[in-house]
Amino acid sequence: MGHIEATRELSAAPEALWGTVTDLANWDKWFTVHEKWLEDPPATLTEDTKLTAKIVMLGMANKIVWTIDSVDAPRKLVLSGTGMAGVKAQFTFTIAPAESGSLFAVFGDFEGALIKGALGKAVEKDGVKQLDKTLDQLDALASAQA
Repeated sequence: MGHIEATRELSAAPEALWGTVTDLANWDKWFTVHEKWLEDPPATLTEDTKLTAKIVMLGMANKIVWTIDSVDAPRKLVLSGTGMAGVKAQFTFTIAPAESGSLFAVFGDFEGALIKGALGKAVEKDGVKQLDKTLDQLDALASAQA
């Protein structure tokens, strides 16, 4: 199993971050592994909602069906997904107030027959790089919309 995580203090307020994270129409503007929705996502996120997306990691595209595991507004969103070739992933986004904005954390776990050994390490390395860019873009987008 692969694991990636990042925690960073962002300048955007918790409410602005939550609004951005749960605005599915904007995921392609901040969540760097997300390329596009393959089906129109719902306007509101609720537990057990299914979302079908095209994601890209290591330059390889995969169709993934996300399921919203839990929504704890405005603090936590957990989603898990299954993609082609048995790839499974789970992402947890948490938001907490901080002195000058928010403390935002993202945790990602992934597994599957293809994500083992050297390829698994490469996916982790790419994922960490993607998270860094994701957090930069998320902060900029949430700050602009506040």
